[in-house]
This record gives sequence, C-alpha cells and structure tokens, in this order.
Amino acid sequence: MPLDQPELNALGFAKPPSETRVVVAMSGGVDSSVVAAELARAGFDVVGVTLQLYDHGAALAKKGACCAGRDIHDARRVAEEMGFPHYVLDYENVFKDAVIDEFADSYLAGATPVPCIRCNERVKFKDLLETAKDLEADCMATGHYIQRKMGDAGPELHSAADPARDQSYFLFSTTPEQLEFLRFPLGHLGSKAETRALAQRHGLPVADKPDSQDICFVPNGNYASVIEKLRPGAAEPGEIVHADGRVLGTHNGVIHYTIGQRRGLGIGGLEEPLYVVKLDVEQQRVIVGPKEMLTTRIIPVREINWLGDGALGAAREHHISVKVRSTRPPREAILRPLSETTAEVELLTPEEGVSPGQACVFYQTGGTRVLGGGWIWRGA
Repeated sequence: MPLDQPELNALGFAKPPSETRVVVAMSGGVDSSVVAAELARAGFDVVGVTLQLYDHGAALAKKGACCAGRDIHDARRVAEEMGFPHYVLDYENVFKDAVIDEFADSYLAGATPVPCIRCNERVKFKDLLETAKDLEADCMATGHYIQRKMGDAGPELHSAADPARDQSYFLFSTTPEQLEFLRFPLGHLGSKAETRALAQRHGLPVADKPDSQDICFVPNGNYASVIEKLRPGAAEPGEIVHADGRVLGTHNGVIHYTIGQRRGLGIGGLEEPLYVVKLDVEQQRVIVGPKEMLTTRIIPVREINWLGDGALGAAREHHISVKVRSTRPPREAILRPLSETTAEVELLTPEEGVSPGQACVFYQTGGTRVLGGGWIWRGA
C-alpha cells in the first residue's frame, strides 16, 4: 500500500507554514506589502527585504518611483504592523554598475533600453535571491503580476490572470533555476482592486498608495536630464535629416529622441508627417521619414533566455507569439534559432516602432505560457 504523500502548503512545501521561511522583496508599494501580509497572516516565517538602489536621501520628496526613502519607510511600517523582521540592503553600487550605467550607454548608442528588466535579471533575481538563500529561506516571493505554474518538466512562467496588470514582459529573463526558488502570489488575482481590498483587510498603511509610474532613477520620465548628469557632454547638437538626405533642421542632442517619435521634432511646415526612423549617434544625426519606414517584419534577437520545452535549437523554427513592447498585445511570429542564445523572429504582421534595446518576449500561441525572450539588437 503506497504511503500517503504529505500535503503541500500554499508555497508548495511539504511542511507547516511556520517552518517555511520566505523572503519577501518589499518595494514599499501596495503589491509587495500585500504579499508579505498575506504570507505572515497565513503563518509563514516571513522576512522582508527592501533594496536601497540609489541615494534615497535626495529622493525623499519624490513621488511615483520605487525604492526611494519614502518607500523604505513604508515597507518598514508594514513589517512592524504585521510583526515580521525587515532589512534594508544597500545595493547602490550593484545597481549603478548593473543597471544605470548600461542604461546610459545604450541610450547614447541610440537604443531604447528597458532598465526594469535588467534590474530584475541582475539585481533582484540574482543578488537578492542569493541573499535570500543566505538567510536560509525556502523561497523568495515578490509582488509581480505573473504566474508560476507546475508543468510536466517543472515550474513554468505564465502571464498574469489580469492582462491589464501582466508584467511578464519585464520578467522574460527569469531562468528555470530562479523559477524553482521564486513565488508570485498575486499573479492569479483578477484586478488591482482585489489587491487593494486585501491591503484594506490587513489594515496596511499603504492600502491607498498610488502605483509607481516612473523608472525609479528617472524622475518624471525625463530620460535626457538623467543621461546628461551621468554622461556630461552627451547632449551634443546635430542635424535632423530626412531619409532622402535633405537637412531639415537642427537638434540639441540625439538623447532627446526615440524611434517612432513624431511630436516635438521642431521641423514644422512640412506637408508629410515625419517620424524618427533612426538615430545616427556617431554623426549626431536624427533621421526622420514617413511612417511606413517604421514598419518591421524581421527582428534579430540575442541574449535569449529560453523557457520552452527542450533546447531552443532542437527545432528549426518555433511558431509562437511575441511582444516587442510591454504595452502591445502578442503578435504571431516564427522564431528561427541561429544558436542557443540568438535567433531571427519573423512577424506574420509587420510592427511599427521596433527599436534596438527593447525586449522581444516569446509566448505560447493562444496560451498564457511565457517561453522566454531576448533583446532586439539592431534594426532589421
């Protein structure tokens, strides 16, 4: 007669919650606070950790960004209310080396970087995850809206139940090894209103706190001012040139422009609407052209993190869906591997504004499973 299998707790471990230690990455916002409170109320051995990623003293009065001084204070208050330990770790140097410097350099190279992905990949799910293991945690939980489901070959990554809150685009680089250790307790919720209701139920001081909107080190979304501080002299003036070679005007620095931009070009009076189609950093030129020049069908992708079944190169091509921006729905595509970390993606329907530096994230067609993704590294 087979022995009975021990019952698994809510985090998937065959032992009581009180004997299951979980490190919760706490940003000070409502999402991670609810995760910590729910787990503490369920009897788990919760340890809250907040990362100081940059000089929070200068950011105390700043709203709408994560990891500033106010957020550290809010995370600490939640831990005190719920009765679990809370630690603040100084990751300023790591964050600058792994995220901020690359953001500045890639922006100066004419790319459109996504630093939140690099932060998850290189700081939160790497260094912080190792810290959680050092604290003898069984797992680490975050407030991300994404789902972890058990498949035949182990844990799988799936998009969130609420498409409006889904953060899978920002977490494509999560490795299978990291996925073994991570938990995402909010991914199954149907709306942000449910999260706030849970915060109210726990009496959390952050229940009505607004969502963060900006990249944490870019106040008010003003990328150019941050780049100028990080890389003095970056805002060199130059020419605005039509794709046919005509010089249409001048600009105050390539860093003030992004691929696909139409407004604020300073070249009014022309009959046709023009868009930024290329940034020539070496020549300090902003290249503009008609909208159809933004259309892309073939996308080169590198640094691929593959989460599908079997090896990426096991098949000559994979029929999948892809996202080339976080705000766009997945589009059907064909993924053709060139190596285990590089590939060519062919969009069945061309997309506009595909930019180097953005992520191309792979999804199961017609399903919720995230199959990985990579970085768009040059214009097709």
